[in-house]
Amino acid sequence: MVPANLDAYAQSCRLWARTCLAAYPHPRAVAASLDEINAYPQTRRLSPPRTVQILESRPDRPRLKELGRAAALAGQIFWEHAAAGEGARLGLGPKFLIKPSDLSPQCGQSDQSDLADLGLGLRRLGRFFFEVDQLARAAGLEPLTVLGRQKLLVVASEDAIDEVAQQTLAVFGSVAPAANWLFMAQAAFPGLKREAGQDWEFDLASPHRLHNHGSMAWQKTMDGQLFRRTVNDPTRHYLSQAEFFQLLTEFVDLVSLNVEDLDYLTQALDLETLGLAIELGKKDYGMVMEITANHPERPIKGGMCAYDEVLGRDVVIESFRLQGVQPRDITHLNKNFNHYPHPERVFSRLARQGLFLPAVVYDDRLYFQPVQGDLNFLVPTAFFTRRTAKAINSLKSAADIPSALLAMKKQDEDIGYREFMRALGL
Repeated sequence: MVPANLDAYAQSCRLWARTCLAAYPHPRAVAASLDEINAYPQTRRLSPPRTVQILESRPDRPRLKELGRAAALAGQIFWEHAAAGEGARLGLGPKFLIKPSDLSPQCGQSDQSDLADLGLGLRRLGRFFFEVDQLARAAGLEPLTVLGRQKLLVVASEDAIDEVAQQTLAVFGSVAPAANWLFMAQAAFPGLKREAGQDWEFDLASPHRLHNHGSMAWQKTMDGQLFRRTVNDPTRHYLSQAEFFQLLTEFVDLVSLNVEDLDYLTQALDLETLGLAIELGKKDYGMVMEITANHPERPIKGGMCAYDEVLGRDVVIESFRLQGVQPRDITHLNKNFNHYPHPERVFSRLARQGLFLPAVVYDDRLYFQPVQGDLNFLVPTAFFTRRTAKAINSLKSAADIPSALLAMKKQDEDIGYREFMRALGL
């Protein structure tokens, strides 16, 4: 049975452990065999991808850009800003709330007085609304009208979501009304334990951990997870599953954006890509994934794009499922900037079928880490890249802090941006 709520999801995890990990007497045994437990079955039948489109090679780029522009101006895009995750490698708390003053001491810089000391989340949303404002003015439309059409979902951990929602609505509630904002607290779960002669059971005293970005996507499809609130009243008004799926029918594309993407701070709107996703949606694609290059000096883990000779198509597989594949071996990497044309079809399919549950062990307890990118196995998926595909520029660890501060500096120096933010009281 596919889980309809968080309790059912947790029980499905326990059932998966009982069924598929019955041969492992304790979490330590699972930890010793994770490669084979999580293994993608066709790992040895993968080759370089064959159907990745090069965006610059399309002759209809002007038409795609206009298609994306029209959809954005009309409020036909659902913008998801995923600020979930624990940011453990940074140790600075929720990434949505991280400010320049939090980052600069970490890399030996004591003074960032030239930067507005705004959290990463407010910077992202500010950049988004700034560019929509510019787009409306260029089209000769009333900016507040166009801004008021935008619908957004912000996802953060349960520990952070109330502060994130409060900050967001306090700053941007006059730009897009509270009814246009949805929030979701990504759920965390206790670990599973197993003792000799016993079955897998939840250890409620164990640390509660997030189940990766796949559970975040899955959670959206469950009843009573997304909520609205106002700046003056923290009461959460939850949507039913039916209300959420009905809402999704209003959009031609749902864009899932990762809060740690630093390039977004200086370019929030990619109209050509929006247009491409909308065009591919007309051909019944349910997911559009951008493929980029790995970092040549500091290759990272992630979703590897490859051709599966058994399935006969390109796929994206998370690197921890690929036995023997090291980050340096991944040349085609998912950028974590996913589009879902016809989002109601995609997430209805996810609600019906669910995702694979890869295992992970922390502190001698079993957890799971489903992957959002695995949606490419549920719906027809298209892949595109750029002729000069840059490495991912994101804030994941202390090594990325100088890049983050540089991106914030470039953002603040962009003509008109700081004036726009000051008009909002920042």
